[in-house]
Amino acid sequence: MGMITGKARVAGVFGWPAGHSRSPHLHNHWLARYGIDGAYVPLPVPPGQFEAALRGVMAAGFRGANVTIPHKEAAFALCDERDAFATRAGAVNTLVFEAGRIIGSNTDGFGFMANLAAHAPHWRPGPVVLLGAGGAARAIAVALIEAGVPELVVVNRNAERAEALVAALAAALQAPLHAPLHAPLAAALPATLPATLGVVLRTAAAPPLAGATLLVNTTSLGMAGQPPLEIDLSPLAPHAVVADAVYVPRETALLAAARARGLTVVPGLGMLLHQARPGFRLWFGVDPVVDQALHDAVAAGLPCS
Repeated sequence: MGMITGKARVAGVFGWPAGHSRSPHLHNHWLARYGIDGAYVPLPVPPGQFEAALRGVMAAGFRGANVTIPHKEAAFALCDERDAFATRAGAVNTLVFEAGRIIGSNTDGFGFMANLAAHAPHWRPGPVVLLGAGGAARAIAVALIEAGVPELVVVNRNAERAEALVAALAAALQAPLHAPLHAPLAAALPATLPATLGVVLRTAAAPPLAGATLLVNTTSLGMAGQPPLEIDLSPLAPHAVVADAVYVPRETALLAAARARGLTVVPGLGMLLHQARPGFRLWFGVDPVVDQALHDAVAAGLPCS
């Protein structure tokens, strides 16, 4: 890292814990690469102290912050303004502090779609099976619907959560939403959505893989220390794509099984890298590049499989 002066731009990541986050690795890699006078730091804040900590770093002159578990809902509620995608997704992960105001965005959908384009440039919108019904699932679902998928099926161990996600998506996406003043993803997202989306949203008890062009795992299954995700991929067509939001390990059992069948795979680490781009641009004034050097720096120390 270069010399940090009293004029340094500073951002960070709120979480509890925050020590496991790879975000400091990737943002500080970019800061060094572009010779920017700045720093990106972990901000471990326990539940119940988030608002006080947020106001404190604002007062200290931070440019903004990322937000991870367990503070995403609190961050959403504290925002003075949210961009269009954050409103549709019902969550924020990126905050910008401007003139005493908190402006929230959600870059998970952007990160997923950019990672998908990087690893599966041949993919075109078709039926999607989405595993999981949490915050990441909702952001990815919104991005895929905006990309024009004709059908999206949500599969979750808790059927009520899957049904709630589909209902929330239908409610959020059918309302016209105007592009806000501060929208880091404005160039990538439509200013408004049509009254009729033209997408079939439904749930299923088991993954209906036949006919799906994309399978996305947003659950914790397959993550280091968690049970594996056991699913029969044989119904998928040879041109189908399998994506995993899990990036610890870098190659999950799901991706290994898909690769063994000759399917195109999309590892989760790339989503983390790409979702960081809009925040870095807003805080530090440079649109950074995701390349092999960044991947290697962030992946260092992560288990391969």
